[in-house]
Amino acid sequence: MPVVWQRHPRYFLIVALVLTTTFFLLSPYESPLSTDSYAAYIRDSTLPARLERAERVYQKVIAGRKNLIHRYGTSSRDIVMFPPDKDPWPAYTAWSFFPPSFDCPHELERIGALGDGGKWACGISRLEHKPDCIIYTFGMNYETTFEAELLERTRHCQVWGYDYRSNSFGSHIKPNYRTHFFSWGLANFDSHEPHNNPKLYTLKTLLEINKHDHIDLLKIDIEGWEFETLSQIIQPYILSGEPLPFGQLIVEIHAWDKKFEDFLPWWEMLEQAGLRPFMNEINLVYQNYNRGKGTDLAEYSFINVKGNNIFISDPQGAPGYSGVT
Repeated sequence: MPVVWQRHPRYFLIVALVLTTTFFLLSPYESPLSTDSYAAYIRDSTLPARLERAERVYQKVIAGRKNLIHRYGTSSRDIVMFPPDKDPWPAYTAWSFFPPSFDCPHELERIGALGDGGKWACGISRLEHKPDCIIYTFGMNYETTFEAELLERTRHCQVWGYDYRSNSFGSHIKPNYRTHFFSWGLANFDSHEPHNNPKLYTLKTLLEINKHDHIDLLKIDIEGWEFETLSQIIQPYILSGEPLPFGQLIVEIHAWDKKFEDFLPWWEMLEQAGLRPFMNEINLVYQNYNRGKGTDLAEYSFINVKGNNIFISDPQGAPGYSGVT
């Protein structure tokens, strides 16, 4: 050993420590952490893992809703949808109980015009090349920038539009083989005999007429009829245990004269069927034109977490396909 190392053994120890540390830092390292550890959990970016994390967050919100109800009363009957401005003034509105807290596992974006007409959607990129893409939209009243952008951004999506107040899509959409318009309305009952005006159809009947077994994106704006209509659509699927036939629901909720004790079970029905809200937008345009009125209208966008629709399940053969739904 050189004399310098014999005289100064501490130099040797320092050099050895530096070399050992450098080797440790530069060498490949596999964490021995188990798959349920925190580090492994945050590294898991697969679609099933993202959905699982979003569901955990949402279940926490459901628990928070129950706590908020008990904070201001003993049951849902004690909750006022939009409390008046007088003491004691509770710091909430009806929408405070239903935050859009489910995380969209894809890109979140507003489709269509800014302001009235545009809608928030999740993962439209997953429809861009989907060969059997089906979109149903009810209650457009000629405002069709949302539908026009969907047609522009997808190759195969067929858009089926229904509105008994209109004779066609709006000016943003030119007739073509991917658009289908009917001056009919969506309802919770069928009423389309020759003498019926307007003609009303259930979603089940329209699916049978069009020979469709799924809808990728369902948009509903039917001026308050969404409560009875969605109940009629959803309850049979809850009873059968089958997943809803659509992957995403975009609906404007008109809470006119609704009581919280009636609104809550309707909302819980949506949740039981697998619908999770990922975005909302209070209709401030409506409030602006109705000064002094409450914020009764709100747009909500839901993703369906049951079944194997395109937003929660990668198609077989796709890169990274796990087969988990």
